[in-house]
Amino acid sequence: MRKHNQEFRDLIYVHLNESDHYVITYGIEFFEFARSLSDSMNNLLLLKHNFDDGEFNMHTHLDYVPRERLEKLVKDDVYGYGDFCWIDFDEVENLDELSGIEIAELLYLGHLKQHLKPPFYNHLGNLFAYLAQDDGWFNKTYYRHLHHFYRMLGDVISMKLNHLKIDKTLLGIKKKRSYPPVTKELLMSLSGFMKEGAVLSLKNLVKNRNRLEIPIWAIGDFDNMDDMYEEYEKVNKQKSDAKLVFDKKIREWQLFAT
Repeated sequence: MRKHNQEFRDLIYVHLNESDHYVITYGIEFFEFARSLSDSMNNLLLLKHNFDDGEFNMHTHLDYVPRERLEKLVKDDVYGYGDFCWIDFDEVENLDELSGIEIAELLYLGHLKQHLKPPFYNHLGNLFAYLAQDDGWFNKTYYRHLHHFYRMLGDVISMKLNHLKIDKTLLGIKKKRSYPPVTKELLMSLSGFMKEGAVLSLKNLVKNRNRLEIPIWAIGDFDNMDDMYEEYEKVNKQKSDAKLVFDKKIREWQLFAT
């Protein structure tokens, strides 16, 4: 049942683990993550990849991508890599400060997508650890500061809506409409659902002249995204647990329990 990444655009699954500072997602791709958080990303140390234009670090025996080459990576077919795992860092010379134990922790992180200790290293200054299997299908991302996750999610919802081009005139001609990002504060009020494991479905959005509604279901904690999708297909005919609503007149997002 595994879907190609082009079909990830209209369904987002989120399972938030606040205590360990990571989020498991389906439906959010690296290019969307990077477009949202580019101002917070620097160089990337590649733990698992197939990128052919990285630099080699002799101390870690790992490739890295300098910030000036990130755009090439963003445009690459990272979905096709299979495993795609990285951790960001500030300065190249700081890689040489990693101890053997820390390098072992990073190799374990990239191989099993689990941490031996929280994957944040002060001498690297990293904000993220990004661990994907078939990027967009299964992503586990560690955030030093979870406000980056909420900001990214709000941006990605906006990106997806703008990509779908769902508004048309009476003659059926597509209108160009820009949807603003969902605010961090609004999404933080959904954290209870996200801790359970929640689906936000653009597949099932409802729209009329005045508003657009994105239904949200709390469906549980999944590591296997085939199982998650099967559960979504069971619940999406039922009443949603909440709705994100965009009011077209005042151009603001609101959240309603249902």
